[in-house]
Amino acid sequence: MTSQELVRPEEISRVLRQQLESFAADVDVFDGGIVLSVGDGVARVFGLGGVRASELVQFGGGTLGMALNLESDHVGCVLFGDDVDVREGETVRRTGRIVEVPVGEELLGRVVDPLGRPLDGKGEIRARQTLPVERRAPGVGERQAVRQSLPTGIKAIDATVPIGRGQRELIIGDRSTGKTAIALDTIINQRSTGVRCVYVAIGQRAAAVANVVAQLAAHGAMEYTTVVSATAADPAPLQYLAPYAGCSMAEYFRDRGGDALVVYDDLSKQAWAYREMSLVLRRPPGREAYPGDVFYLHSRLLERAAKLSDERGGGSLTALPIVETLEGDVSTYIPTNVISITDGQILLRPELFYAGMRPAIDIGASVSRVSAAKTPALRAVSSRLKGDISRYAEVQAFAQLGAADMDPVTRALLERGEKLRELLKQNQFEPLTLGEEVAVLYCERGLGRVPVAAVRRFERQFLEYLHANHEELLATISRTEELSPASEQELDGALARFVEQFVVSG
Repeated sequence: MTSQELVRPEEISRVLRQQLESFAADVDVFDGGIVLSVGDGVARVFGLGGVRASELVQFGGGTLGMALNLESDHVGCVLFGDDVDVREGETVRRTGRIVEVPVGEELLGRVVDPLGRPLDGKGEIRARQTLPVERRAPGVGERQAVRQSLPTGIKAIDATVPIGRGQRELIIGDRSTGKTAIALDTIINQRSTGVRCVYVAIGQRAAAVANVVAQLAAHGAMEYTTVVSATAADPAPLQYLAPYAGCSMAEYFRDRGGDALVVYDDLSKQAWAYREMSLVLRRPPGREAYPGDVFYLHSRLLERAAKLSDERGGGSLTALPIVETLEGDVSTYIPTNVISITDGQILLRPELFYAGMRPAIDIGASVSRVSAAKTPALRAVSSRLKGDISRYAEVQAFAQLGAADMDPVTRALLERGEKLRELLKQNQFEPLTLGEEVAVLYCERGLGRVPVAAVRRFERQFLEYLHANHEELLATISRTEELSPASEQELDGALARFVEQFVVSG
């Protein structure tokens, strides 16, 4: 048999054709890169040519990260996990997704991390929708003026520095002066208002976050609240990301015509985390070693709080950022930045706190730039309150130098100021309804013969008297948010009758 007979071209062609027709390409094509170096929560990656800013990337070991620095020869990625799990030379893949978090009703009552992963041991969160953590703030034409009140249940705030739905009100003060307590009372007071709440814990101890969750649950507030936690033990990128994630979760309700409240506790620690990341990424440092865009860090976050126009559904997102100061100094970099962005501030003083004034609000230095948010009922009983407290604080400083030489007018001003201070004291986790707040501030007219030491007892017993005999009056004021002539007449008569039966030395 010849060699030509052994090799048949048509047979070879048939076999090759069959193999080509049955060929299945199993090729994994991805836009990837290689880790050049890793350390301090940051990885420098060569490649990732098409990566976008804030895009989620995945490292070979499963660790997630975010592209933050897009340099000409490498990409700086911050890690959302331990950097010991990432090694030099490891492969990095693009995910094609901007960092996003799950949103929706499914997150209410849950504790999650800034990526929306559950931390409470209650199982997987089956959210039907996600939103990017970085979103554009509504423009001027998409907003409307802030007019509707968001009651805190704290009489000192609602009467002097009212907060409106869609406002950004800063809570600022030294460590352990009651900043978180004000935020928690505000969340607890939203039980019957329909406002959905998000509490963002940034850089706190895990035990402190657990205590917050326990308090919210004990007062029935976790039913309408989501807690986003990035503790001090978590990487700096997660602490940086937490406020934006919490804001997106709250925006879900705002964009559907609802009302939402988000608390950032606190933005000082987010700024510290961002400074740490920026220095490791070798961004040029500026004042106090913060990068030049630290103002934009907070402005793009807080500008997302808004009262949307009716065309956009009329929903609102109210923001209560918290900033910590050192020894009462509000002139440092981060406090001045946030003060300039927000619509007012509630300033807490340690000297007031240690003197027993709870909440320790410096009413003279606190301000709300949205005066329309105060309800007509509170405006009717507290129009002079802020000025009277401020005058008392001024006179008190001089009175300490020579109390014996005071004239009767000054002495009467000091006594009235002390009674007002007592009247504005309030225990934590005891928010008041609008009707109760109006009644308490109105009862100042009956304190003439009541000594300072008995003011709080007078207030407590007067509220008990009203609940027992004039419950409908309190409900009417809360419902209408107004103090009508008929309601004022009834309240005045109730106060007169109570004063007659009040025992001063009881």
